[in-house]
Amino acid sequence: MLFGSVVFTAWAVLVAWCDCRDRRVANALVAAGACAALACAALHAAPFGVAPRQAAIGASIGFAAMLPFFLLGVMGAADVKVFAVLGAWCGASALLGIWMVATLASALHALALLVFDRVSSTGGLGWSPWRAGRPAFAIGQRRAAPYAALLVGAALLHALGRSLQGAVH
Repeated sequence: MLFGSVVFTAWAVLVAWCDCRDRRVANALVAAGACAALACAALHAAPFGVAPRQAAIGASIGFAAMLPFFLLGVMGAADVKVFAVLGAWCGASALLGIWMVATLASALHALALLVFDRVSSTGGLGWSPWRAGRPAFAIGQRRAAPYAALLVGAALLHALGRSLQGAVH
């Protein structure tokens, strides 16, 4: 399971880095994560202890759960695909908690941008998260949160919690 944990962590960090940097997660990275998750499940090396069937079910549920948000135009395709891959890594039972933590982090990001925007426009603190006229985590004029990065960050927190829980018992 250590091998699977290392592979999962490396994949999650790459997803977060790409999403924060470019607001884009390449399909090749998504596919690599899916293949790695399914391979780890088949080899009994999955860091979350999911079996191949659980991985497939988790991926399907993750995809189906986020697809409506993409169809409504409030989420990018990469976010949907990354959540499906997280379902393969973590299993369906972990998805609700991961989604809740990522959504809370996204709301805090939006709130922080609103506060910092207000403070910087009124000259309040004398500093601003704006870089060259762009807000923090912005690509072009978009101010959206890097949601795929927040999803994998929540999954990494879930993995850490499982590790800590295992160390206690």
